Amino acid sequence: KSTIAKLLAQLEPITSGKILLNGREVKRSKGRKFREYTDEVQMIFQDPFGSLNSIHTVRYILGRSLSIHRKALRGNHLEQATYELLTRVNLTPPERFIDKFPHELSGGQRQRVSIARALAADPTVLLADEPISMLDVSIRLGILNLLKDLRDREGIAILYITHDVASARYFADETLVMYAGMIVERG
Repeated sequence: KSTIAKLLAQLEPITSGKILLNGREVKRSKGRKFREYTDEVQMIFQDPFGSLNSIHTVRYILGRSLSIHRKALRGNHLEQATYELLTRVNLTPPERFIDKFPHELSGGQRQRVSIARALAADPTVLLADEPISMLDVSIRLGILNLLKDLRDREGIAILYITHDVASARYFADETLVMYAGMIVERG
């Protein structure tokens, strides 16, 4: 399951077969083509603490991502876009979170920052690899609802990878069950 996400994220080369995204074949690319591809496809990792650099504030983490994917943003426009990202992932008021370091946030808040970082690219596809597995049970539904809202309201396609059939049933429009790299059920 995670291999499919890695292939879609172009972190691993495709050794056989092919993957189509919006009718185009996904091929491993470098440089400018890879950067263009990452504007379209972003990944949300399982461990929100491990995927955020602990020496940087939320302002830097989100600002850096915005600077990479939306080069025209500078100064006040960059700051405003950072606040808007925090609002999109329900970290409000943004002023409360913008200058915090990852270790000062709860697991759910860190995962929301990770999602905001992915949204900075304005992607059409999010690859969510076990995005709630490391969170407290009480926080999981909030993250699932956030992802569901992004999918429904903003039209972002989400490949949600999980071992938790209950969360897949709650979240997914279509579910595929895999065993040993092969699809064995779908519904």
